[in-house]
Amino acid sequence: MNDRYRGNSQPIPLVPIKVRPTLKGRRPDPQALAEVQALLGNESRRRDLLIEHLHKIQDHYGCLSDRHLVALAHEMKLAMSEVYEVATFYHHFDVVKDGEDAPPAITVRVCESLSCEMAGANELLAKLPQILGKEVRVLRAPCVGRCETAPVAVVGQNPVPHATVEKVQKLVQEKAVKHGSGSHPDLKIITPGHIGFDEYVKNGGYKLIKDCLEGHVDRETVIAKMEHSGLRGLGGAGFPAGRKCRIVSSQPEPRLMAVNIDEGEPGTFKDRYYLERDPHRFLEGMLVAAWAVGIAEVYIYLRDEYHGCREILQQELKNLTEKADFPLPPIQLRRGAGAYICGEESAMIESIEGKRGEPRLRPPYVAEVGLFGRPTLEHNMETLFWVRDIQEKGPEWFSSHGRHGRKGLRSFSVSGRVKKPGVHLAPAGITIKELIEEYCGGMQDGHTFYGYLPGGASGGILPASMGDIPLDFDTLNEYGCFIGSAAVVVLSDKDSAKMAARNIMRFFADESCGQCTPCRVGTAKAVKLMEAEKWDQELLKELSTAMMDASICGLGQAAPNPVLCVMKYFPNELA
Repeated sequence: MNDRYRGNSQPIPLVPIKVRPTLKGRRPDPQALAEVQALLGNESRRRDLLIEHLHKIQDHYGCLSDRHLVALAHEMKLAMSEVYEVATFYHHFDVVKDGEDAPPAITVRVCESLSCEMAGANELLAKLPQILGKEVRVLRAPCVGRCETAPVAVVGQNPVPHATVEKVQKLVQEKAVKHGSGSHPDLKIITPGHIGFDEYVKNGGYKLIKDCLEGHVDRETVIAKMEHSGLRGLGGAGFPAGRKCRIVSSQPEPRLMAVNIDEGEPGTFKDRYYLERDPHRFLEGMLVAAWAVGIAEVYIYLRDEYHGCREILQQELKNLTEKADFPLPPIQLRRGAGAYICGEESAMIESIEGKRGEPRLRPPYVAEVGLFGRPTLEHNMETLFWVRDIQEKGPEWFSSHGRHGRKGLRSFSVSGRVKKPGVHLAPAGITIKELIEEYCGGMQDGHTFYGYLPGGASGGILPASMGDIPLDFDTLNEYGCFIGSAAVVVLSDKDSAKMAARNIMRFFADESCGQCTPCRVGTAKAVKLMEAEKWDQELLKELSTAMMDASICGLGQAAPNPVLCVMKYFPNELA
């Protein structure tokens, strides 16, 4: 080795390094700093609370100005770049640079997902800006999780089901009169009546978790029942729930839990449906699973569009904490900020940690190295919703349901051209034809069944002639489709599969996190190709293969499914 690297020359004297008392960068404006400190109060300034604190500023001031972002970075002892990159990643944060005007006090978001487009969302988007004027901002929004009441608009944080220009205009006027043009609080969010803590306990609720804590039930029994029931993850991936619990329970302590309620798949709204009606059944299932696996702390991640559900969970978690006569693990409720990609488990974990919601490369897997680097049990909300019934009624109760050789129950989120859209609890393996006739009241008058999406935006599109396939995990794979979270969108002869695929691809292009080139560039390129009057099918197939083979996560890997299905099953539309 060269002598100069061996230390044979005279040692270089060490020069003391001056440590800056604050991070290098813009100095915070004293007034802005005082405003941020007042909003944060005595709450922790931990790094993982960055998104929560950004929400406080956004909710209060209606935007995130540069001066407030600089102040927040100073207060949390973060680099300005860290704060800025997170604030600009999420759709629901309005970052306003110096010299730019703040957005109008009232924002109206019109859902442009497939179900809403079929129900007339484009007409709303064309008319509302002219009628509401420049004092109201009208934005196109991805799916807001209310597909059964399409078309949907959201005024501030208030959803408008079956939206019309008149309904939206009336709510905008009420909001402006009630709060004035310069303030941002919302009207009371209306949700269906739900079963509160007292009623839930009166009907036998929380007896199961108390039996667990008191030693009347052992951990092995709980996990074994989940395994024998055949319950699989109901967020879309379908991994066996009991096996996941067993894997995480074998990892070193401390172990954490992350509950995924970032229900962003267009066509899906089952989690919201159950949360709005029976939140404690989910919470007890969560506590039982956490106890069985030996979880030290629980994090619930709720999509930001579900403002009513957040109010319910905040209130009922408060009731649970104050009234429960048994010990609880620490439970944190975290708020998303508008990013479909955060439904992917590792992207959700990044967001809980206060970062951009970008999927992690695997391995290691979340069960081994997850939230804050600890082994993490990640479950969808509905998966936990069934834990109590499976434990009390036995695994055979759950597996006894089913049709056409399948076992279990499925909560189908049905929207589109049926008479009774909504969440329909039906046997696993039911066909789409059976689902429409037995649960959805048939097709709407004047509409003939034409096609369907069996698993939301990424689950592919099939024609009516293939309506006898059992709807369940693994049954659709050979057709280039999957059931996912059981979001079913029904198309009629008034619709076009080509239109549906184009709508879906625009969604994926908007929601790609941008981390990997195949997804970021591929979805945008696919949109341009699909907007042409005549599709370049060979190029679309080549592009789809690249996206499926090289994308980091399921978004890019599954995005080509609808376009490939159109080319395979609806050739007449491309002739």
